[in-house]
Amino acid sequence: MFALVDCNNFYVSCERAFQPRLLDKPVVVLSNNDGCVISRSQQAKELGIGMGEPYFKLRELVRRHQVHVLSSNYALYGDMSGRVMHYLASVAPEVEIYSIDECFLDLHGLERYHGPLAALATGWREKVRRRTHIPVCIGIAPTKTLAKLANRLAKKSPALQGVLHLDSDERRRWALEQVGVEDVWGIGSQYAQKLYAQGIYTAAQLASQSEAWARRHLGGVVGARLVRELQGTPCQQLAPSEDGSLRRQSIACTRTFAQPLSDFATVAAAIAHFASKAAVKLRRQGSAASVLTVFISKSRFGMEPPPHTRSAVLTLPTATSDTSELLRHVRAALKRLWEPGGVYRKAGVVLDGLETAGQQQLLLFEPNEQAERRAKLMAELDKLNERFGAGKVRFAAALPAQGEMLMPWVGQQQFQTPAYTTCWEDLLCIRA
Repeated sequence: MFALVDCNNFYVSCERAFQPRLLDKPVVVLSNNDGCVISRSQQAKELGIGMGEPYFKLRELVRRHQVHVLSSNYALYGDMSGRVMHYLASVAPEVEIYSIDECFLDLHGLERYHGPLAALATGWREKVRRRTHIPVCIGIAPTKTLAKLANRLAKKSPALQGVLHLDSDERRRWALEQVGVEDVWGIGSQYAQKLYAQGIYTAAQLASQSEAWARRHLGGVVGARLVRELQGTPCQQLAPSEDGSLRRQSIACTRTFAQPLSDFATVAAAIAHFASKAAVKLRRQGSAASVLTVFISKSRFGMEPPPHTRSAVLTLPTATSDTSELLRHVRAALKRLWEPGGVYRKAGVVLDGLETAGQQQLLLFEPNEQAERRAKLMAELDKLNERFGAGKVRFAAALPAQGEMLMPWVGQQQFQTPAYTTCWEDLLCIRA
């Protein structure tokens, strides 16, 4: 059996954990630069506020219904996610972190020692709520696809009290009848339209198709596996990190700029800032990256023709978590992408090909002592920033141009709440 644990309205729930006054109130969280809605409370959904809707179109609705608007606070959300995931990892034999608010659990063998899985999941749900104040729903099923489907129904139906266990063929058939084919995990909008044309509108109708039909109409072996999973035959296992820890498989730092940038030095500083933040996350989980991706994007709504985004992917000579080494490659990649006269609205850095730090293949002609000195230097840099605050000691490449007091690439965050769990200055104070 597999379980999918999904945090309800996660970003909003993180804010409510420290602001109980927001409970039962319409709340929305905005994306970088306060651009569009990326999380909504149930009360906000009932007002007709859609996911991804631009904030400027909602101002009148927000004012009329007194909707609480908050800027995204990723430091808080990441830490709260870690607390939820670490608890789940302590109670399940194996976990796969699917996203910041979703986690698959391997439940094989637990029923023998802990009793009915539905009761066990109900207990986990209550303990997560008590530990973090984050509400979660849990779907349990023989396959990951069915667990995802069960979780969706557990969130939609209050009568299920947040837990649904598809422990019989009857319950599985009932669940499949309740879900539209467009909401099946792995079916996108294009495939949904093709299925509608074939007269297939529900997950149950899709599950009734043959494997040969799925191979012909749903992308070959991938579609066949999807149909078999809906039929109750597991074709996907968990994909945790190689060492069984909660390490991420890739690390990204991307941002939309507060204002359009056209100066190379300023964009280079922005990307260096992003690379520095990604390198800190890399070292924090004990990894080194062997693949680096850099991208810069122009506005999709401007007068310039596509492509609006250009990217460069570099395979590094050796996997590294050294900020200075990453900055050297980042600048080289940006020079390849840069178009003089271009106006850019977004940029980012993605680190892939992660290996365990200290075990990567070193360069043949680089002395091992030099690599050790660089590792010690990065460790001391991280200690200083942990002691005096993030970003207190930085590489000059990640600083704004001389004379500029603020980093011009930092987005607008006029509604942001404090980082209650990761910054001493923002620690919540309670007066009794």
